[in-house]
Amino acid sequence: MTASRPPRPRPSARPGEPLRLSNPRPRLRLVGLGLTLIMVVFTVRLVQVQAVDATTYADKAQVNRYVTVPIAAQRGDITDRNGTALATTVDAYDIIADPSLFTEEHTETDDAPAQAAALLAPILDQDEERLAGLLDNPDSQYAVLARQQTPQAWTQIQDLRRTLAERVTDGTGHQVLTGVFREKNPKRVYPGGELAAGVLGFVNNEGVGGGGIEAQLNPDLAGEDGTMRYAQSGGRRVPTAGSSEQPAVPGTDIELTIDRDMQWAAQSAISAQVDASAADGGYVVVQDVRTGEVLAMASAPGYDPGAYGRAEPGTLGNPALSDAFEPGSTSKIISMAAVLEEGAAAPDTHVTVPNRLPRADRAFADDHDHETYHLTLAGVLAKSSNIGTILATETLSDSQPEANRILHSYLSDFGFGRPTGLAFPGETSGILAPPDTWNASQQYTVPFGQGLSVNALQAASVYSTVAGGGERIAPTLVRGTTGPDGQYQEAAEPERERVISERTSRLLTAMLETVVSDEEWGTGGAARIPGYRVAGKTGTSNRVDPETGRYNGYTASFAGFAPADDPRVTVYCAVQNPTKGGYYGSQVCGPVFRQVMEFSLKALQVPPTGQDPVTLPSTFDPDQ
Repeated sequence: MTASRPPRPRPSARPGEPLRLSNPRPRLRLVGLGLTLIMVVFTVRLVQVQAVDATTYADKAQVNRYVTVPIAAQRGDITDRNGTALATTVDAYDIIADPSLFTEEHTETDDAPAQAAALLAPILDQDEERLAGLLDNPDSQYAVLARQQTPQAWTQIQDLRRTLAERVTDGTGHQVLTGVFREKNPKRVYPGGELAAGVLGFVNNEGVGGGGIEAQLNPDLAGEDGTMRYAQSGGRRVPTAGSSEQPAVPGTDIELTIDRDMQWAAQSAISAQVDASAADGGYVVVQDVRTGEVLAMASAPGYDPGAYGRAEPGTLGNPALSDAFEPGSTSKIISMAAVLEEGAAAPDTHVTVPNRLPRADRAFADDHDHETYHLTLAGVLAKSSNIGTILATETLSDSQPEANRILHSYLSDFGFGRPTGLAFPGETSGILAPPDTWNASQQYTVPFGQGLSVNALQAASVYSTVAGGGERIAPTLVRGTTGPDGQYQEAAEPERERVISERTSRLLTAMLETVVSDEEWGTGGAARIPGYRVAGKTGTSNRVDPETGRYNGYTASFAGFAPADDPRVTVYCAVQNPTKGGYYGSQVCGPVFRQVMEFSLKALQVPPTGQDPVTLPSTFDPDQ
């Protein structure tokens, strides 16, 4: 066994000498150097953060902290001439979200977008997958989930948030709706439903006018949106932090010339007649003779502008202005005006009307076979004779081209072939070809209303011109506006244009009265109104099918004004392709005219005339 080596003895201080420690300076220098290096690193980083990259970090902080949201402007109202709202707004909210707050970090759940979408979809009536896609975008801070929701919908969302908050507290759920907010965005509503839809138009989902006055005057109605910028934390606004706001500027209120009650009467009458006639559609225009203001403009079938998405596409316009059709016999009044104004004939001028009139390699006829008629010029209009009208306009000149030119000038002066002046979206100017392009047949059909086309307002304006003493007043739809400052401004005065003399106007009025009052020869008896003298004219024309471009069916119409001795109101009615119960203007539109005119006269408190109507001689004795 090997003995262990004894340990070496440690050197010890000599007896009586003090114990000496090693020098600490090297260690202190090393520690100081380390601390200095650490401080240099911190200082360099601090300088970089607070000086070199200060702007970048400040911007990032601002982006994460501050939110900028739009403030929707209050859209202006559209009212009738008496201030009754036809289009207005109600409280509604856009439901928005900050997708960056739907991450797992903020919600403590990895499927917050899907959970939130499942909760919101039934409340907002939106597709769940669409909502989840909008929320699952952590790089975004703004998403519109649904527009113009009711206050009740927002209340439901708030109730859900409170319920979720309680579940978070007891540990059974997650708060996945923290990032859902609202923005005020009033909703456009139309108190009358379908009333005046063709005139008003609608507002689309983006808050932009999509038709009618809503589109035409959208810049005025819309106003100017504002913005708000505020600080947020955890999806909530920080009230003590700085915020800024640029207020929205409300839109302008528009006052129309339309009278709500007359509009209702016109719309009810034309809708009922279109249904009863199984027709494709129809329109009624009511115009104030003295001012040119449109008091009603109704069409059928219609639509609800508050639910335009469910309407048939073909009903979304204003067919009273956008449909171009051949007016037929209602435009014969212009041929008569030309003949009277040019001095070529008088109301009692004799016109011998055969059963057939050979012209342009064809034989023209009236709407029925007959023996030779011996009519006065007034009788030609009362009987609505095509042949008699051709013969009358041939007296305008010994030259047919010159007669065509003269007639064309009167058609143009009365407003055919040119805009009405409303500048309405989708409005047609109709078709009035230059006279030197009229073909052999057209130069004989134009005088009785075929071979040219108009819209309903153009046709109504002709009768307002005659009723107004021969001066054409450009139609108007806007009566005035009220700006954001509350100041009302009347619309500019409409243009006025002398078309025929007052004398010719009086003669034409007497002839139109004869159309209604002559029980034997007049075709307008259905328009008579007890107590009032009525001047009017029937119309029945071949209809051009818009799908095929060929004649198919008829356009029935009636135009006139009352009281004939002191004209106040013009009413024009047209029904397209009536297929049930007759197709003549007197049958289809005569009753509509009477119903709307009678209501309008009462609404305007026009007293009865109490005088017998004028009835000019319609025939003459060829043997005398």
